[in-house]
Amino acid sequence: MRIKLVAAAAILAATTGQAVESQPVPTPPALSYADLADLALSAPIVAHVRVADADRLDAELAPNVPAGHRRFLVEADVVALIRGSGGIEGRVSYLVDMPADSRLRRRSEHLVLARRAPNRPAMLQLVAPDAQLPYTPEAAERLRAILREAGAAGAPARITGIGRAFHVPGSLAGESETQIFLQTHDERPISLNVLRRPGEQPRWSVALSEMVDEAAAPPAPDTLLWYRLACTLPARLPGDVLREAGSEEAQAIQADYRLVIEGLGPCTRSRARR
Repeated sequence: MRIKLVAAAAILAATTGQAVESQPVPTPPALSYADLADLALSAPIVAHVRVADADRLDAELAPNVPAGHRRFLVEADVVALIRGSGGIEGRVSYLVDMPADSRLRRRSEHLVLARRAPNRPAMLQLVAPDAQLPYTPEAAERLRAILREAGAAGAPARITGIGRAFHVPGSLAGESETQIFLQTHDERPISLNVLRRPGEQPRWSVALSEMVDEAAAPPAPDTLLWYRLACTLPARLPGDVLREAGSEEAQAIQADYRLVIEGLGPCTRSRARR
């Protein structure tokens, strides 16, 4: 959500909305690993907060609210900072749009994924309309695990496209190797590698360097590397990747690419990406 500085200042200076009653918020659908990763990786601040006060804003202070929703100004105490270089204030404020029949209970606890509002250290902006999540220890730990992986040395880079692809037949019938090179935002190497040998199940792996380890296993589900691949790669190789390959080579590369996609499984999301 983008909040203009002038509007945010006006809201913080004088809130004329109706105070929120102490009623529970409807439970949203359970979030998948991909849902949480989408939010966490885009959020400079991730915090566990406890609601101190919340006001439902009048229409003139809440433009562009989706139909069937109301905008709330929330004041919350920070229980724990999960991510946020430089720290944040002990009490923060933020705006959130919720269904019109929703209520925010005082002292209810949430996870907020946000960025700092310009020049207002105690004001946060949620990175997505649904980036206020009900707090549970399990959800907090899942977010911490994602952020630990993302911050580790050698963490898999964000994939931006697919580069070249090669297929090399072996000396025996049914033997081959395919390499598909991926493009990343920081130009670090990532490649998909598929080995086929007579009498064996085909094996595929991912290399995060120039060296290919034939003994490497595919990435485990619900890990950052799995997310980077399963939630980014297209279902089929783009035609320009195969423009230099002959017909048989192109068919072999597409077959090996399908093997990888099937091995990764679907990138399941329960929330709409904003």
